[in-house]
Amino acid sequence: MRETFLPFSTPTLGDEEINEVVDSLRSGWITTGPKVKRFEDAFKVYVGAPFAVPLSSATAGLHLTLLALKIKEGDEIITTPMTFASTVSMIILAGGTPVLADIEPGTLNIDIAKVAEKITPRTRAVIPVHFAGQSCDLDPLFALARQHNLTIIEDAAHAAGTEYKGQKIGSLDSISIFSFHPNKNITTGEGGMVCTPDETLAEEISLLKFHGMSREAWKRFAASGTPNYDIMLPGYKYNMMDIQAAIGLHQLPRLDGFIDRRKEIAEQYNAAFAGLAELALPGYAPYQQRHAWHLYTPLIRIELLTIGRDQFMAELKNLNIGSGLHYKAIHHHSWYRENLPMADTELPNASYASDRILSLPLFPTMSDNDTVDVISAVTDVITRFRR
Repeated sequence: MRETFLPFSTPTLGDEEINEVVDSLRSGWITTGPKVKRFEDAFKVYVGAPFAVPLSSATAGLHLTLLALKIKEGDEIITTPMTFASTVSMIILAGGTPVLADIEPGTLNIDIAKVAEKITPRTRAVIPVHFAGQSCDLDPLFALARQHNLTIIEDAAHAAGTEYKGQKIGSLDSISIFSFHPNKNITTGEGGMVCTPDETLAEEISLLKFHGMSREAWKRFAASGTPNYDIMLPGYKYNMMDIQAAIGLHQLPRLDGFIDRRKEIAEQYNAAFAGLAELALPGYAPYQQRHAWHLYTPLIRIELLTIGRDQFMAELKNLNIGSGLHYKAIHHHSWYRENLPMADTELPNASYASDRILSLPLFPTMSDNDTVDVISAVTDVITRFRR
C-alpha cells in the first residue's frame, strides 16, 4: 500500500503561475484588468473562436448565455442527465424547463437519437456535455438544430483542447462554455469562458457579467480610461479577476502537453484493466476526434462484486488512492427526483452508469509509479470482493 494519499486530481502549477500572480498583486490590478484581456485573447486564438467572454465560472457562462438568449417560462432545453448539477440548475434559474435525454452506453455522451425524440414545439436549445473530454457527435446534432431552429450550447467544461473532426471545441458554429476549475485540464483557480461566433451574443453576455457596464468598463480607473460610466441594463457580477487570468496565461501554453500526459496515463489504465471483467472501460467514439482526457471513468460492474460502487471507492481510499464521482445522474438527486421526476426506465443508460461510475486519479504530474499504485489498488479491491 502507498505511504501517502494520492488525490483524484490536483492542479499542475509552476513558478510561472506563482510569479505572475505575485506580479498582479504588486501591480494593483487585483480584479478585472489587462491580464484578463490578455487571457481572453490567448484563449480565443487557441480554440479559434471569433469572440470570447471571460467569466468567474462556467456556471456563470451557462447562466448568462441562457439569459442572453432570452429563455422564458415554458421554453424547453434538452440536456444530459450525466453532468454536474449546474448544467441543469442554470436552465431552471434562467426560467426554462430542462428535458433529459439518455446517454450512449460507451462514451456516456448524450445520445443524439434520444435528443431527436425529445424535441417538441417548445424546444429552444440543446446543451450537450463533452463528457470526460471526449466530443459529442456534433454533425447530427447541428443537423437537428438546423431542422428545428434550435441553439446548440456546448457544455465544454471538460473539453479545453478537445477536437471534433479536426476542429477544436470552441471554434464551431455554436456556443461553447469552458471551465477553469482546479480539477480541469487547465485552471485559473475558478473561472470560465464563453466562446461564440455571434458578436451580438458576446456583447450581451459581456454587459450582463458586470452590472450592465460596457466591455471596457474595467479601464475606468486606468490612465487610459474615464471614471464616468453608464449602465446599459441590469446585470450580475460574474467577472474574472486578473489574479485568475495570471494563472491561466501560463496554463494555456502547457495545455497540449498536459493532455498528452493525461492520454499516456489513460492508456496505461486501459492496458492494465483490459482483462478485468469487473470493469467496463471508457468507450471511444467512432468518429475522428481528440480526447482531452479530463477524466478517466470506468464503470464498476457491481453485479460481479460483493460490494457496491461507494464501498469500492472507500476501499480505494483505505489503500491511499483517491477517487471522484462524475457523476451521480441528475434525476437521482433529491431536488430533481422530486421536481423533475423521471423513472430509471426512461433513462436506462444514465441510471446504469450512475450506480457504477467512478473517476480514478488522472493529472499531469502523476508519476508512472503513481499509476502503478492505482492499478494495483483497483486490482486488489476487485480480487478481494470478486463474486
